[in-house]
Amino acid sequence: MSIKLVAIDLDDTLLDSGLKIAPECAQAIQAVRDQGILVTLATGRMHRSALPYARQLSMDLPLITYQGALVKSAFSSEVIYYKPLPRKPAGEIIEFFKQRNLHCHAYSDDELFMEELTSEGRYYEDLAGIKAVLVDDLTEAVRQHDAMKIMAIIKDQALLLSLYEELTSLYPELHITRSKPIFLEVMGGEANKGLALQVVAKHYGVRQEEVLAIGDSYNDLDMILWAGTGVAMANARPEVKDVADYITKSNDEHGVAEALRKYVL
Repeated sequence: MSIKLVAIDLDDTLLDSGLKIAPECAQAIQAVRDQGILVTLATGRMHRSALPYARQLSMDLPLITYQGALVKSAFSSEVIYYKPLPRKPAGEIIEFFKQRNLHCHAYSDDELFMEELTSEGRYYEDLAGIKAVLVDDLTEAVRQHDAMKIMAIIKDQALLLSLYEELTSLYPELHITRSKPIFLEVMGGEANKGLALQVVAKHYGVRQEEVLAIGDSYNDLDMILWAGTGVAMANARPEVKDVADYITKSNDEHGVAEALRKYVL
């Protein structure tokens, strides 16, 4: 079955260690698009944070952002999927992190909200290329406005895993995942890359077996499992490699380009 739609994760997949798209990958993506095949991004990033990369690639179609909570066109205001966190648990989760003295932030209206610009907050600003909006009470903010996602940055891996397990037990109706090793992320239950990719495929009349998904981390599992062909990076988490149809080279070795050459070009 030929591929008609490709979804590519950004961080540690399409982006190299310097947060750049290698020319080899950009050229391969363009060659795929020249064949009439759709290519989109599927990222945990904000829409605003993914947009510069989409523009660099002239990618004029819906982008999967916020781990699938928002699917919005790159070059227009068209939204085809919108699944924010319910407001009650959103407020509870902010309090959960604050009580443990952990840095956390939230996203609403494509803005990044924090109570305090901690060292973790500054690190995240640099990574995302987005300046935070400081608010007096983040808990109240997510109770008054739709939050697309809540993220805690936790450097202690054992603590992060423990809190992940605790939150998934407390809130089985929500989607709780890990992206980078220090990021713990909470979204609504219908916000994951797999469901969002299904929406994009249906939007364009593409069948499941005609979809290729490429990723590296736990937040990519849903789309790699759903896609007809799932590809993991060489630098992917072991759990992702275990379910992938193919393991390509690492993000610093132009693995996306290799996967596109293998399955499309």
